[in-house]
Amino acid sequence: MAKVGFFARLGNLWRGFVNLWISDLEKKNPEIAYENSINSMIEKYTMLKKATAGIIRRREDISTRLDRQTKELAQITQDLTTAVDTNQDDLAIILIQKKNELEKEAADLRAELDTAVKDADSAKSSLLQVQAEIKKLQAEKDNMLAKMASAQARIKIQEQLDGLSIEADVMALDNVRGHIKDLVAQANLGKELGESSLDQRLSALRQQSGDSTARQQLESLKAAAAARKATSQKTM
Repeated sequence: MAKVGFFARLGNLWRGFVNLWISDLEKKNPEIAYENSINSMIEKYTMLKKATAGIIRRREDISTRLDRQTKELAQITQDLTTAVDTNQDDLAIILIQKKNELEKEAADLRAELDTAVKDADSAKSSLLQVQAEIKKLQAEKDNMLAKMASAQARIKIQEQLDGLSIEADVMALDNVRGHIKDLVAQANLGKELGESSLDQRLSALRQQSGDSTARQQLESLKAAAAARKATSQKTM
């Protein structure tokens, strides 16, 4: 008994591992999971279809037997009427007994047929329901797989966008910007050094001296002109 219990637990454990493996496989491949479910439902549909066909055949058999019993009962009723009319009492008694048996059998067949009709209707309803569920599951499969494909595409695009680094481009632009600023600074430095060089300062000084000498000469000329004008007025 202990060995049987051990192997039973081992079997349950193995089935558990298999179920987990299948579950993980179906998560990674949902199309397989949908196909398995659809195939399982199709198999059940096929079995139910066979069972429904058997129920319908039984209904038809009962209906045929009831029709035969009804015709035989009508014939017996007619024969009984003839026997009574012709005073054949012994034959009439036999026909009455036969009629009673046929009426009982017909009543039983009607009850059985009523049950068979209900069973057939229920089976057909179940069959149509399973058929609708299969179509619904097939449509769901197409819809969900399309959603999964769209989600995978978006994830792939996002991963590609995440993988695009703009740091190198920014660093390249920073290097260019720095180089341009260095050139501007060098140009500005040359200008500043030119303005503060000795030759530049000496040239500016000479320019100022030249301006001062010319102004002194102008003042001398103005003074001489004023003296000549004053002398001329005195003479007059």
